[in-house]
Amino acid sequence: MNALETFEKMLADGKDNLLLRYSLGNEYFKLGRFDAARAHLEAALVFDPRHSAAWKLLGKTLADSGALAEALETYRRGIAAAEEKGDLQAVKEMRVFARRIEKQLAEESQ
Repeated sequence: MNALETFEKMLADGKDNLLLRYSLGNEYFKLGRFDAARAHLEAALVFDPRHSAAWKLLGKTLADSGALAEALETYRRGIAAAEEKGDLQAVKEMRVFARRIEKQLAEESQ
């Protein structure tokens, strides 16, 4: 049984929590299954709206799936959550990712 199967079984057995949802989101992301990754990462954020890693991976998931405007908004929300929590490293990283998307969106609109 691989990690994804293990996590899915845990979820089916009723062990729903932040770490499990984040882990499922990460596994689906690695497989390029962005819709499933997004659903699990959004569920993780219901457990803890200030979970910096979930915001960061959700932004990356959206960006990699081509939803750049949504990814940018997600990074902005993630930056606010990380600032509130005091997670300065996550703030720095998400600001870099957000700036890249802003630049890409500006180039596409020309």
